[in-house]
Amino acid sequence: MNKQTLATLFSSNAGFAPLALRIPIGITFIAHGAQKLFGAFGGYGLEGTGQWMASIGLEPGYLMALLAGSGEFFGGLLILLGLVTRPAALVLAVTMVVAIFSVHFQNGLFMSNNGYEFGLALLAAAVSLVFSGSGKVALDTVIAKKLA
Repeated sequence: MNKQTLATLFSSNAGFAPLALRIPIGITFIAHGAQKLFGAFGGYGLEGTGQWMASIGLEPGYLMALLAGSGEFFGGLLILLGLVTRPAALVLAVTMVVAIFSVHFQNGLFMSNNGYEFGLALLAAAVSLVFSGSGKVALDTVIAKKLA
C-alpha cells in the first residue's frame, strides 16, 4: 500500500460521535469474543463454542469458533482503541450478519425469543464505523496525521 492509501484508511472526518459508539461496542465485542475464545464471562471457550457451532451447521465448528471469537475479541479491541477502525468494523459487521442469519433470524426480532435485535444493533454500529471511521479521539487519527 502506498502512503496515500494508508492515509485514507486511517483518516476520518467524523468528530467525537464515533467515540460514543466505539466504547460500548468495543467492550461488548471484546466480552463476547472472550466468551468464545477463553470461556470468560460464562462462555464455553473454543471447544464448547466449536461444538455448538458444528451442531448448527457452521463447520468446522472449532475453526468457526476461533474465527468468530478472534474477530469479536480483537476486532472489539481495535474498535475500542480506534486502530484500523474501518477494517475491524467491517469484520465485525460480517460476523454479525452470519450470527443474525445462522442463529437468530428464525426466532424473530426480540431478544426475549433469542431474536436478532441485539445483533442488528451491533451490526448497525459496526456499519456506521465502517463509513465514519474512528473519529477524532483515536489511534487512527494519530497515524493519519503522521502519514499526512
